[in-house]
Amino acid sequence: MKYGFVKAAALSPEVKVADVKANVEGILNAIKKLAREQAEVAAFPELSLCGYTCGDLFFSEKLLSCVEEAAGALAEEAAKISKNLLFFVGLPVKKNGALYNCAAAICGGKILALIPKTALPNYNEFYERRYFTPAEDKPCETVTFAGQEVLFGRNVLVCDKASGVCVACEICEDLWVTSPPSQSHAAAGAQIVVNLSASNETVGKAEYRRSLIKSASGRCLCAYVYADAGEGESVTDSVFAGHCLIAENGEILSESKLFSKDGTISEIDAEFLNGERRRLTTFTPCDAGYTRVYASFIGEGERVCRKIEALPFVPLGEKADERKELILSLQSHALARRLSHVGAKRAVIGVSGGLDSTLALLVTARAFDLCGKNRSEILAVSMPGFGTSEKTLDNSLALPECLGAEIRKIPIKKVVEQHFKDVSHDPAVKNVTYENAQARARTYILMDLANECGGIVVGTGDLSELALGWCTYNGDHMSMYGVNSGVPKTLVRHLAEYEGRRIGGETQKVIEKILATEISPELLPPDEQGNIVQKTEDIVGPYELHDFFLYRALRRGDSPKKIFYLAKYAFGGKYGDKTLVKWLKNFYKRFFSQQFKRSCMPDGVKVGSVTLSPRADFRMPSDASAELWLRETEEIERSL
Repeated sequence: MKYGFVKAAALSPEVKVADVKANVEGILNAIKKLAREQAEVAAFPELSLCGYTCGDLFFSEKLLSCVEEAAGALAEEAAKISKNLLFFVGLPVKKNGALYNCAAAICGGKILALIPKTALPNYNEFYERRYFTPAEDKPCETVTFAGQEVLFGRNVLVCDKASGVCVACEICEDLWVTSPPSQSHAAAGAQIVVNLSASNETVGKAEYRRSLIKSASGRCLCAYVYADAGEGESVTDSVFAGHCLIAENGEILSESKLFSKDGTISEIDAEFLNGERRRLTTFTPCDAGYTRVYASFIGEGERVCRKIEALPFVPLGEKADERKELILSLQSHALARRLSHVGAKRAVIGVSGGLDSTLALLVTARAFDLCGKNRSEILAVSMPGFGTSEKTLDNSLALPECLGAEIRKIPIKKVVEQHFKDVSHDPAVKNVTYENAQARARTYILMDLANECGGIVVGTGDLSELALGWCTYNGDHMSMYGVNSGVPKTLVRHLAEYEGRRIGGETQKVIEKILATEISPELLPPDEQGNIVQKTEDIVGPYELHDFFLYRALRRGDSPKKIFYLAKYAFGGKYGDKTLVKWLKNFYKRFFSQQFKRSCMPDGVKVGSVTLSPRADFRMPSDASAELWLRETEEIERSL
């Protein structure tokens, strides 16, 4: 299993109602395609060996015996094409004088299990109880079917011998009921639940179906592979659209278009699902009454069809602006609450003409509007130092003016030069003391101004800086409320752009200038032409990479090798392998060594699934060793 990924597919080949031979051929043709794709788990629709819409033909002994014979032949022929593929097909099964709507789990030429449907719809256009008997919630038994000894029962898990990945099955209506079998399947250990369905299409049903599948995968902390009946089913009273979907932990990974014969395929991150189940203490394992059957279906193939987002924190798609608006609302409402609670008359914020202070100022303006306070009570302080460029200075003064805030310019060169004398530092030595003295001077100026005017200092530092420790301890590291502490750098840019676009006018023009400026703390003097020489991303690495690393390491729990592997796909060759591993190693070094700064960071609002607050989501000793992770990055280096 390559880094925990399992390649799964949901397919809806054309059926011919009651023509079992033709349906077997259609399934085998689909399996040929799956073999080329190196698929490991696949689901076909409900009753796909004969067709869901057979009606009273289900009473035909001829049909039923033909289906049983065909199932055995299908298992044998499929193994010749793809020996290790685990796939599920739907078929009617006779047992003890009753008929069951079943899924056959097939792998390696064998029918491993027959899993009967639990919830039989008998309303509107559905009348399954006319033919079928519902599954009982009891341990599996062994039956003879197609000349093989086969497990029969709904409480069965098909498990890969090597990886331990478990797959369970439910059928169509089982998903729609109040207590679906998938809940107990997941508790018993199934990371993947397949659903063989024949859900007819009506107006609005696809949206509802999609929401059910997302919900099921999220609630059960599993992947959900849904194969729907499509072309060829009878249209006497309904039409079937072959709506196939694959979801993981509440998100749709892939889906087919309605009335498409293509089905859908993606990779499921079973390693991530296992980690989520360990992390969420409300997930309660319980495998009582379940039977496991073992097969070998997980390989080591490359994973290339699942989309890996290069910017996982940045909202995408048609609802991107809606998500950005929500994030800004979270930030501004949190700050408004803090201002109100402490009785702050004013908000004091250091503005540098950079991205972070821009976003913090925009959020503060929103918070004052929420509190019904005049924006003139916002004190925006520009504190030019040795490295401040004319461009950033102009921007730091222009934005507060556009927003109606009070502006105060307090140069810090003299106070820092005096401080250098006090601590016996030679200003010609531009080391960490030279840089940090400026950051700390700015912070105590802001703190004293807040005390003077009865306000609080609004912090500007973002999540990415906290992750890398790219902040001065007791300097810009400190504030009275950090509105950006849950917002990574890649997202800061998009939020500022959105807010500028929303406000428009001169404010938007100023923000566009800020967005076009290099990211820099500006603690070293500019060059002779006045250009910024201290560029953050040249020193610590590209923020888009570090945010990717941060998300994969904290939210997904990925190892360094897995992160490196996925980064190559996500960035599509933008960075060479040596560059990727260089900055990955730097990420781990800084992340572990700088924990002491995060252990005493100020309060700040959580806006997404990743936060580094020691009071909320992330707890790590400040002296934890990074050796395990660094050793793995070195193994990557040696392999290049």
